[in-house]
Amino acid sequence: MVFRCQRDSWARQFATRVVSCRAAELRLEGGGEPVRGFQVVLEDTILFPEGGGQPDDRGLIGDVPVLRVTRRGPEAVHFVQAALEPGAEVLLSLDWERRFDHMQQHSGQHLITAIADQMFGFKTTSWELGRQRSIIELDTPSMTAEQIEALEKSVNEKIRERVPVTVRELAADDPDIETVRSRGLPDDHVGPVRVIDIEGIDSNMCCGTHVSNLSDLQVIKLLGTEKGKKNKTNVVFLAGNRVLKSLEQSHSTEKALTSLLKNGPGEHVEAVKRLQSSVKLLQKNNLNLLRDIAVLIARDFKSKPVPSRLFVLHRKEGDSEFMNIIANEIGTEETLLFLTVGDDKEAGLFLLAGPVEAVENLGPRVAELLGGKGAGKRGRFQGKATRMSRRGEVEALLKEFTNSGSPEA
Repeated sequence: MVFRCQRDSWARQFATRVVSCRAAELRLEGGGEPVRGFQVVLEDTILFPEGGGQPDDRGLIGDVPVLRVTRRGPEAVHFVQAALEPGAEVLLSLDWERRFDHMQQHSGQHLITAIADQMFGFKTTSWELGRQRSIIELDTPSMTAEQIEALEKSVNEKIRERVPVTVRELAADDPDIETVRSRGLPDDHVGPVRVIDIEGIDSNMCCGTHVSNLSDLQVIKLLGTEKGKKNKTNVVFLAGNRVLKSLEQSHSTEKALTSLLKNGPGEHVEAVKRLQSSVKLLQKNNLNLLRDIAVLIARDFKSKPVPSRLFVLHRKEGDSEFMNIIANEIGTEETLLFLTVGDDKEAGLFLLAGPVEAVENLGPRVAELLGGKGAGKRGRFQGKATRMSRRGEVEALLKEFTNSGSPEA
């Protein structure tokens, strides 16, 4: 069946009747518990069911939101959360912003696919209409920057030429079907076959919704290429309003950077490079200072007339190297060390060092108390913690061990 949305992609409202309504569940894309509702079939619809690489439409049946539209043989199935009476006349309203975006991206894909084939002989093997950007998979291992530039220039020339885009419906046995580009029909297809013609450029079998003139695309921007599957190349593109939105976002970012960096857009890259160099130098100096502090902390502990059998230290700034320097300087033959760095209450790193047997027994207990994981060998057990707020409990456990020779259960 060819739906009203396929015969008139520009229709935004449509009166029809409910054919059937049955209870069902819908699993949302984000996961979680399925949503309970109803599958509604109408006599006809302006809401496109997903297919041909194009996502489904959204809209309203009366005042009831449509959460999903899928195709089941010749029927379009609308998922809603309120029951509708079979035989009732209803008014469909389309989410036009979503639909027109899909029309621009889908017709843009047809144009890019046709011109890439004409210019370079690169066949399209698949495509994806994404939420932010769309991808066309071409049967070529690579594309040069010059080819991308030439392809972008050519498709935008066709847009400026205001080339008409028309829809034909052919019988399944029509010999003209053999002359159009196609990747085949679904196994459950019934009824006439739709062909999208871009005048003088392309004829392609397709079930999706499309613009009526290439000028409706406004502009196409090829963002570049990515490595595809099995020696293929993915061309990433934006069409129509997505180009304008991308430009608006880029301009907002540019304004923010101009304010932060105190220079013009042409100087942003060099300014960021200078900042990165400064940060690297500061990080290097900070690491050197931390190493010096670790040595001083260890020497201060060793200088005491009667060093304690347990040494505990927490510091927000630091890393594994910082803790290991302290352990190396103090020595772990007789002293048990519990060192932590990071947040006072949440995530951080820990190191338990000391006599081999003690560390083997206590290490897993320490990791468990801190809500973390770790591993150890030769008298050292270290890892990541998620509950640094329980350091006090660990310290109490270690004190019990050093005082009695065994921790409490």
